[in-house]
Amino acid sequence: MNWTNITSLESLKDALETSWIKPVLLFKHSTRCSISTAALSKLERNWQNSTGVEAFFIDLLAHRDVSNEIERVTGLKHESPQAIIVHKGEVLYHATHNGILFQEIRESLPG
Repeated sequence: MNWTNITSLESLKDALETSWIKPVLLFKHSTRCSISTAALSKLERNWQNSTGVEAFFIDLLAHRDVSNEIERVTGLKHESPQAIIVHKGEVLYHATHNGILFQEIRESLPG
């Protein structure tokens, strides 16, 4: 799985602009949370590059401002871990903690 790190509000803006071209996954991760680590590992084990989704990673401990902006833009309450699929500016999927399921992510994708 190839992650692009979001490290600034500008790189978040770029990721959201990419959503107009193809679906994007925003994965909010806390390195101090075992549930977050487990969710990340499970997602990476099941991910296939053929999904046509660009994956973006947010380290919450280092970039809480990015998480706050995601909450503002999407209207989704901050959680960690949290997976959000955005396409054409719309949230197609969101889940947190053990509810982050690869199959549901795939089912949420257009086409």
